[in-house]
Amino acid sequence: MKRVIVIFAPTACGKTALAENIFGKGSLSCFKGMGEVVSADSQTVYRGLNIGTAKPSPEEMELLPHHLIDIVSPSVQFGAGDFFDLADAACREILSRNKFPVVVGGSGFYIRNFLMGLTSAPVCSPQVRQFIKDRLAAEGGRVLYEELCAVDPVYAAKINPNDSSRVCRALEVYHTSGMPLSSYKMPENLRPDYEFLVLVLNRAREDLYRRIDLRVDKMFEDGLEQEVAALVKNGCTKDTPAMKAIGYSEFFLDGMTLPQIKERIKLDSRHYAKKQYTYMKGIPGAVIVDADDMKKIESLIMKFCSR
Repeated sequence: MKRVIVIFAPTACGKTALAENIFGKGSLSCFKGMGEVVSADSQTVYRGLNIGTAKPSPEEMELLPHHLIDIVSPSVQFGAGDFFDLADAACREILSRNKFPVVVGGSGFYIRNFLMGLTSAPVCSPQVRQFIKDRLAAEGGRVLYEELCAVDPVYAAKINPNDSSRVCRALEVYHTSGMPLSSYKMPENLRPDYEFLVLVLNRAREDLYRRIDLRVDKMFEDGLEQEVAALVKNGCTKDTPAMKAIGYSEFFLDGMTLPQIKERIKLDSRHYAKKQYTYMKGIPGAVIVDADDMKKIESLIMKFCSR
């Protein structure tokens, strides 16, 4: 059986540092050098989005190899189906070298689809996809999200209004089938071709919010404003797919000063952190564990790997 370790946690919870402490080349754990990370983050796939996504540095990736980092340009729409295919290929390649794939990230939507498989929603024609894409360019993401709220309020309530990739996908399904995406049944069991250990890291809300605020402060200290300016200089606009991300979209809001942008990013990050857990509810066998309980986490991994 092909074993895959999954570590999910909301933003700023410390999941990347945890993976490095267990599997990295400098680790004191017995799992040192035995795993490689498959990043389950919807924004670190984009080239040029480094500071605002807290992307691992080249030095960190030297200590612990990461997959699915810097693989597409900011103008590309990247969705759950793309992640599913690429993560699956990365896991199989890592396993072929007798190492453990460690899927690490905060995109619960991506991780849930990887664990349980994609929905039975229809594949949309290129014509419908282009129709929605043209509308996005002409009318903007807000108009499309408002339409989604009208035709599929259940799904619309689950996603970030700025997530144009998911908004477009849901509208593609609706315009193809006449049925809302939320009406299609989600798989209820884990995929049978893998054996999963799913760890959901938890922190007290006050502690998590404090860590989020500190992370945002550091992003600005590290040059987030300059990074956004460079992306804009290279052609990115508020409608560029990658610019819909928290930490970037706020710079395109009208009439806001830099301190206001910083506070808005903190607020949006806190709201998103609460939503990130939504897609992880009901995952069979998922274990909720304190993010700082390294002894328990290592014990769970040891038990899983020694089966």
